[in-house]
Amino acid sequence: MSYLTRLHLNPRRRGARHLLASPQRMHAAVESSFPPGDEAAHRNLWRVDEEGDSVTLYLTSATPPDLTHVVEEAGWPSTTPWTTASYDRFLEGLTAGQHWQFRLTANPVHSVRTRPDQKDTKPTAHVSVAQQARWLATKSSGWGFTVLEADGGETAEDGDLTHTVIGRRTRQFGRKGSSVTLAQVTYAGVLQVTDVDALRTHLLSGMGRGKAYGCGLMTLARRRT
Repeated sequence: MSYLTRLHLNPRRRGARHLLASPQRMHAAVESSFPPGDEAAHRNLWRVDEEGDSVTLYLTSATPPDLTHVVEEAGWPSTTPWTTASYDRFLEGLTAGQHWQFRLTANPVHSVRTRPDQKDTKPTAHVSVAQQARWLATKSSGWGFTVLEADGGETAEDGDLTHTVIGRRTRQFGRKGSSVTLAQVTYAGVLQVTDVDALRTHLLSGMGRGKAYGCGLMTLARRRT
């Protein structure tokens, strides 16, 4: 079983601002939504969408979460706390050739050697919008989809998908006494399903690195007309 959960946060509350300021704190809050020892808690994905005063937490998991503590600290307790629905029926309905609106926050990196004579590589963030868009275009085939150029359904002749990058920021936060720097890029656009099994797998397992810190979760919605 798999589930998709949505929770609206109240950014005017101190608790919400505290969580939103640190992916590590949000990660801990999400993990606490599952019983101790629940292995499913280590296979969830989460993402925060911030658009003006609207802040929404999305979460996919193998078991339904209990987000009571998040609602009490950072949500809207007097309204519907959160919604959780089975994700399986949606995943089973995916077919090759379908077009979907998508949204993804990811950590686009590539491996580089710090010295020419060094065998080990280090994950390094892509910096420019063009590099970040190219990263998604390159990875997409292995994840079961093609990113389209526009809603009309045509792909870009020159592979330019910079329009899909709608948000970029570098997060710095503490973890176990050390500092973590994480590049987050939010993509949105239209995709075409090319490999159903691969897409289903990565919708559940995530795309790219940084999954514990709000990266890797793609959501799909029907195309806007």
